Amino acid sequence: MASTSAHRIAVIGGDGIGPEVITQALKVVRAAGVSLDTTDFDLGGTRYLRDGEILSDAVLDQLRSFDAILLGAVGTPDVPPGVIERGL
Repeated sequence: MASTSAHRIAVIGGDGIGPEVITQALKVVRAAGVSLDTTDFDLGGTRYLRDGEILSDAVLDQLRSFDAILLGAVGTPDVPPGVIERGL
């Protein structure tokens, strides 16, 4: 008998087109009949510019509890290449 429990997915839309891509990806997965329990996380270049945080230890611990992480695009022109990516 197949399990009907939802997959717990951490969603990081990120920056730029990332949130749009993530929205469509979730629609496709759900249309395929996959049950998802999603939690959104505000991470990426915009968050970094707002408060200087990339990925705190507390958020990293939270992310470890999920079945998977769905990550969109991260980074903005105002943050040097590699800063956000290194943290995530």
